[in-house]
Parts: sequence; C-alpha cells; structure tokens
Amino acid sequence: MLRFLSYDIVFQEVPGEVSLAINISNCPHRCKGCHSPHLQEDKGECLDRKALGTLLTSYGEALTCICFMGGDADPKSVESLALFVRESTQGRLKTAWYSGRAQFPHDCSPESFDYVKIGPYIEALGGLDAPTSNQRFYQVKEGRLVDRTELFHSKFSTNTYSPSLPNRSQEALRPALT
Repeated sequence: MLRFLSYDIVFQEVPGEVSLAINISNCPHRCKGCHSPHLQEDKGECLDRKALGTLLTSYGEALTCICFMGGDADPKSVESLALFVRESTQGRLKTAWYSGRAQFPHDCSPESFDYVKIGPYIEALGGLDAPTSNQRFYQVKEGRLVDRTELFHSKFSTNTYSPSLPNRSQEALRPALT
C-alpha cells in the first residue's frame, strides 16, 4: 500500500505544467545526500483511488498534471493510480512519476505516464539540473521515451517547455529502461 506525507502545487518538477506533487513515503533507495530523508519511513496517509479522487476534486481545473514523487517500493500501485488519473479526468490531466530506480520497472509500462524521471540521486553527479547528472527526465510521446532532461539545465532555467525545442530520441537508452 502506498502512503503519502504531503502534497503541494509545484511548477519546476514538470516543466510547462502546473503539477500537484504527491510525496510518497517508504522510499527504499536511501540515497546519500537525499533531500527528502523523511520519505524513507513508511508513514503517512493511505494513497489510494479514494484519497487521490478527493485531491483531484479539491483542485479541480487548477492543475495540468499529477506528479507522483516516489513510490518505488510499489511501482504497480503508482502505475495503477496514474491510469486512474487518466481515466477519471478523461485524459485532461497528465501524469508524471519521479522514480529513484536506475531502470524503469519491467512490469510497468512507460506509456502509463506522460513524463518519467528515472535515476537515483548520486551526490557526486548532482540532480536533474546538473549537466553531469545520471538522472534523466523523459516525455512519453507516441510510445517512445524522449529525453527532455535539458529542460532542467541552466540555459533552460525558466523550466519552460516548448514543443519547438528539439526532441532527441534516446533509443540507445530504451533497452536499459525495459
């Protein structure tokens, strides 16, 4: 069962979207230098369809995306909730998943999400905003993972998504994600 400790409306986690970021507890990774060590404990409120439905109703039309921050201990439940969001909003809301896993889970489909961040935090390499980061941010388009990590780098510091920016397909990385 997924549990969440908090949620907030955010603008940087998914460039170009107004996202409700839901902070899911019970993170199994224990990354050195983690910015959210309080999410390592299994505590908080149950995150199920009922709780998520209440959040969706509360925020109405103010959102464009739901961003699941964590949930790596139970990826199938994260995927199920992402599909619930898509279904219950008739596709109006996009979904994103910030995962600390090194690879996308084999038993989940990237197509269940509109955006996916993959990669544990490695202190020496930095977060998504560091050009040296091992973490990657993908947009899922037409069944393909399109690397959009550059949106977090300093020359794109406004975190504004523009469809006119070049789409660089990362076919070489796809086998590592399956």
